[in-house]
Amino acid sequence: MLAFSRNIRPYVDRELSLAADARRAKQVAKEFEHLENAHVLGQESTYQHTKVHCLMLAWGLRQGKLGEVWGQLFRIIGAASKTALGLVPSGNTGGSNISPFATRSLSAEHSAIIAKAKRR
Repeated sequence: MLAFSRNIRPYVDRELSLAADARRAKQVAKEFEHLENAHVLGQESTYQHTKVHCLMLAWGLRQGKLGEVWGQLFRIIGAASKTALGLVPSGNTGGSNISPFATRSLSAEHSAIIAKAKRR
């Protein structure tokens, strides 16, 4: 799984960079959308998965969204302890607006990126 973590990193980093750009532009919803994309891409990497949830926690704190804060605290614990065991629901966007156990369909773009990162 270390190879996957290394291979997926540029794609996660791109989404995180776009999230930072949106934050600077005060585009709150767009920022979270990019965090969700980063989550979908990186959730099979313990490091990337946990990192994105920490960034989602920070987003929730900045927005004063208590539900998101509590949801992210729960998800950080799960990401840090369950990812390496393969206990991640595919396509889950990581926000507290959906169950942390719910699977979602992957977009064609995300599916292709993840498959490419697994092949390398």
